[in-house]
Amino acid sequence: MHCALGVAQFNTDRITSIGRNALYFDDYVLSIQYFNQVIKLKPYLSEPYLLRAIAKIQLSDYRGALLDCNAAIERNPFQPGAYYTRGYVYRQLDEADKAEQDFTQALVYSPDNKTYLTMRADARSEQKKFTEALEDINYLLRREPHSAGLLFEKGIICLNQEDTLCARDQFAESVKYDSQNPANWSALGLINLMLDNEQEAMNNLTQAIDLGSKWAGDYINRSIILYHNHNFRGALSDLDKAVELSGNNAQTYYNRGMLRVEVGDYNHALEDFNRAIELSPDQTEMLYQRGTLLLQLRQWEDAICDFEALMERYPYFLPSYYLAAQAHTAMGKKKAAYDLRQKAYQLEQNKDSIQSVNTDIQIAQNQPQSKDRRKEFSSRAAQNQTEAEDESSPKYASEARGSVQKRYADVVNEPHIVLTYYALKQPLRRTNYSYAGVDRLNQSHSLPADLNFATQEIPLTADMVNQHFQNISILSDYIDRGQDMFFARAMEFALVQDYASAIDDATRALQILHSSNDSDNDRASREAIITFCRANWRFRLLEYQRAAGELTQESAMDFEIMLRDYDHVVAIQRDFSFAYYNKANMLCAQKDYKAAIEHYSLAIEQDPDFAEAYFNRGLTYIFVGKNTEGIADLSKSGELGIYQAYNLITRLQ
Repeated sequence: MHCALGVAQFNTDRITSIGRNALYFDDYVLSIQYFNQVIKLKPYLSEPYLLRAIAKIQLSDYRGALLDCNAAIERNPFQPGAYYTRGYVYRQLDEADKAEQDFTQALVYSPDNKTYLTMRADARSEQKKFTEALEDINYLLRREPHSAGLLFEKGIICLNQEDTLCARDQFAESVKYDSQNPANWSALGLINLMLDNEQEAMNNLTQAIDLGSKWAGDYINRSIILYHNHNFRGALSDLDKAVELSGNNAQTYYNRGMLRVEVGDYNHALEDFNRAIELSPDQTEMLYQRGTLLLQLRQWEDAICDFEALMERYPYFLPSYYLAAQAHTAMGKKKAAYDLRQKAYQLEQNKDSIQSVNTDIQIAQNQPQSKDRRKEFSSRAAQNQTEAEDESSPKYASEARGSVQKRYADVVNEPHIVLTYYALKQPLRRTNYSYAGVDRLNQSHSLPADLNFATQEIPLTADMVNQHFQNISILSDYIDRGQDMFFARAMEFALVQDYASAIDDATRALQILHSSNDSDNDRASREAIITFCRANWRFRLLEYQRAAGELTQESAMDFEIMLRDYDHVVAIQRDFSFAYYNKANMLCAQKDYKAAIEHYSLAIEQDPDFAEAYFNRGLTYIFVGKNTEGIADLSKSGELGIYQAYNLITRLQ
């Protein structure tokens, strides 16, 4: 049987490879289904347990991942990637001592692995083993003295040791060797602010922000400098941005509330204090500031509640008694006010016990970029590669409201257009996603669902994946009985990311189509659709092979076949704009920018509202130094619904 499930009993290597493919494309639920099959058939293998652990890590199922790591190590105790993966899991579970042990064991089998040493240094630093942590980083620095990432990590360790001068030196060096990374400027700015070097800190933080920093702390810290320089408008603007970036950060709301009090905007300041206390109810200084603000707003009873909460927590904090007494006096409760003043007077006799609270605007001292590096696990690092790659990709708000030009957008091309049952609709875009041939195919009901063009697909749930596996088996039975269901099954294979099988079935479908008695128009239309899909699936297969380091001479031939498929589509259906567009994307990836621009232009000729083609052509123009043409195309793509273009235009101008 051609079905992947049918051959699983005989070829678990292939099922594992398909699972890896799904893992690479972030389809973690699907990859787990494949690894489950292999484990069921060959439970003595170590690799599927390790790969399933990696998928579970991406789904934040750390306890499940830990069990799989244990199983992998039981079956093969000599693979460093398994110890690294388990160490990573322990680190996420805040068991730094166990993490250190596993990273150390991984280093037994791969003693010079940069990833393992860096992660062990992190685990040691978490346990305050700073000397040992520095030994690991210094060992790597002797090999790579100009590594900005290692210098950054050393700076973090120095900062944890409260050695701010050492930290400043390391962050300054990291900036020297990687001046385009906003995290390096953020860290240097933080240290200079801690050392009261405000002008230097201002320059550093501005540089981080100009480079696209998404850490709210940069805006918080710069707002403090602006506040000190009486630039209240600029400080408020930065705090507004900080709130936008970290809506659940109590410190951000507190700082903005403090600044609003300073400028007399009491009602909005109260809203900020309320939100800050809701997020962090144990912060004493926030209660104190809200209480004093409530006094100014003449909300006496609410103020008394805050001061009484302070008295309960800190019975020797005298201002809470005097301020509560002031509120009682305003309400005419002279006896209660007198009792509170007397209590404060008696406490004041024991001056050694008098407490104070910090009521200043607070700097953002946690440098989250250093932590975020750990939170995205690299499956390739577990395969014993030297470097761990940060696979995190920023996720942006989907709503296109407000000042969208201020929302940071990555400078990356819009992806391929694909045919799928699970198109993610993008209602703002005016690209014509319909095509007569696809409409006729959908009306024929020869497929289980309607096909639609899209740049993004809805991710599959476990139940949906199982349904598609069942569909493959059903369609295979039809094919065995002589029915032409090859393209239908190819779609199913593609959905479960078995692209090799999808390509084979598409090829068989085309062979049958060429010998059919369909009208020339219908045959050409269906041939274009199947060929287009085959080219897309070949692209996904090549992309996976490239990431896995498995490209061969045959892969280069496959690349040419893919380009010829796109050419064939437009040869038989000249108005098939998506084939021009996808080929342009491939040419762009090959750095053949001139040809890419020509093909984006051909796509736009067929559809003058092709938003993605304008966006990608705009970026390509900019890559070749034609900023005027590039900005014009980005502007057009923004007009056609890709609102992220406006952020790029703002930065370019």
